[in-house]
This record gives sequence, C-alpha cells and structure tokens, in this order.
Amino acid sequence: MHEQGAPASDRVRAVERLDAATALIREGAISDALTLLNQLDDRAARRALGVPDRALLCFGLLECRLARGDLAGAMSLGHALSELLAADGLAAAIAHYASGELASALGDPELALDHFLAVPRGDADPAGPELLPWRSGAALAQLRRGHAREAGELARRHHAVAVADGSPYAVAVALRTLAATVAGNHRIELLREARATLQPVRADRLRAQIETDLAGALVLSQGGDTAEPLALLRAAEAYAGRQELWPLQSRVRRLLDHLGEPAHQIDSEALATLTAAERRVAALAAEGLTNRQIAEQLVVSVKAVEWHLSNIFRKLEIRSRKALTSTLGAGV
Repeated sequence: MHEQGAPASDRVRAVERLDAATALIREGAISDALTLLNQLDDRAARRALGVPDRALLCFGLLECRLARGDLAGAMSLGHALSELLAADGLAAAIAHYASGELASALGDPELALDHFLAVPRGDADPAGPELLPWRSGAALAQLRRGHAREAGELARRHHAVAVADGSPYAVAVALRTLAATVAGNHRIELLREARATLQPVRADRLRAQIETDLAGALVLSQGGDTAEPLALLRAAEAYAGRQELWPLQSRVRRLLDHLGEPAHQIDSEALATLTAAERRVAALAAEGLTNRQIAEQLVVSVKAVEWHLSNIFRKLEIRSRKALTSTLGAGV
C-alpha cells in the first residue's frame, strides 16, 4: 500500500496529519485543515502515504480550495485525480467523488453525475455516507440538469442510508439535500431539522450552509419579519469571514442585500498582518476558548498564547476579547 523507502515513522506521522486534517474539514476549520494538508502536499510526504490516503489528500485539498473559491487551485488537482480513477476500491471511489465535486463547481452537471454514479463498487459502497455522500451529489447534479423527480429519488435514498449509518453529520447533509428538492414550508421544516441534527457535533461550515439555506427559504416565505433570517445570515457571515470562504460569504451578502441590510466589514488589511499562528489563536479566542484551552488545542504553552494575544490586540488596535469577537465575528 505504501511506496518503498518511506520509514514507518514517516508513514505514521503523515497518516496522523491526514486524519487530523479530515476531522478539521468536517468541523469547518478550513484554514487549519488547509495548513496541515499543504504540509503533506509534497513528494516526500506523498511517498509516505498509501494510494487511498493520497486520494483522501487530493479530496481534502479540493474541498478546502473549493470552499475558499480557489477554482484554479482546485483544477490543478485534476491530473492527480484522473490518475487515481484507475485505482482499486476506496481510492477510486474517493477520486470519482472528488472529480464529481470539481465538475459541479465548474458548472458541468452531466460530468459530475457520471462521476458520482461511478462511486459505488459492487454490492456495497466502499465508504459510508459521511465520507462520500455520492447520492447527495448526484441528486444536486440531477436538479441542475432539470430532472427533479430523479433528484428527489436520490435524495430520499441518501437520507435513508444516512439515517441507517447514524452519523449526525451525514443525516444533516441528507436533510439539506432533501430540502433542495422541495419548496415552501416543507423545505423550511427539513432545514430546521438539519440544523437541529447538528447540535451535538461541531460542523461549523455545514451549519453555516444550512443556516444560509434556511435564511433564504424564510425570506421567500415570510412577509416583513426579517429578524430570524437576519440573525442566521449574520452568524453565517461571521463564520465565512473568519475562514475566508468567499463563495459562502458572497451568497450571504446577496441575501443581506435582498433584505436591505449592509454587510459587516472585516478589517482585512489588519487581519493580513497576523501570522498564521496568530490567526489560529485569534479564531479560537473569538470562539470563546480560554488561554489554557487554546494552548491545549494548539499544543503550545499558555505563555505562548498570551504572547500571541498581545500581538493580536496590538496589530488590530483592540484591547479585549470582546472587541476581538466583534472584529472577527461571533462563533457559531
């Protein structure tokens, strides 16, 4: 499974980093995940990974770059994904799913559907619906092709598989996909259920996407009451700004504009002066973590966290954590 010449210790470290990055993507910590994945995206690190893990690395990089709106960076992974399509089992399944996501982002639902439908192998999927929700991707591709009935069937089947799997993340994705195939109050009910399903887990990006969908549905269904959709959009806006997820932020701002509300501006020039380490500390502090909790999560000393916060406050010209949360946006 692994190329010759890579020491066992290197393989263990590479897999641990990849597992950590995959978990961070699910949590919605895209910036931190991308940092770990970029460390693995070189020849020496790739040599330490087996074929399925290389496919997972490409998939993770693709997911983060698409979330950031980096289409050029996502497209640069196309050759590596094409080579992995001929692999066996899980590696090919991941490569097909990632290729489907890329085709969807590039506006080619026909090609996306072909890749999504190629994910299963044999009588059973090679991975659960949390890792590879191919039916969800296929349903959305069918919607874009104008095939609403087929989309609904795929969405319902995916929901049944996700419920059987038991993952709250997978069920929330399935409910969000189902909501895309219906309209009116039924859509709102499904999105509320999806949001509630995520309560026990950290999944900030998926939650922000669901809340943006829900806000849009409420705007269409409600008259003059904008309090709930506005609150949902502000939460999603803050998260998208912290993680620099420009496609999501753009969608949120279009809805804010529809409501006649201004976008909250983040001082991007000041934020750009922060180092990568300072940005990680700032994001965690804005989420309400204590200095000790931040130190434990980043595996540094409490004094290092205090030093970073001092630099952050100086660079952003603020004096408190409350001001930091206001600057970066409140945690979701």
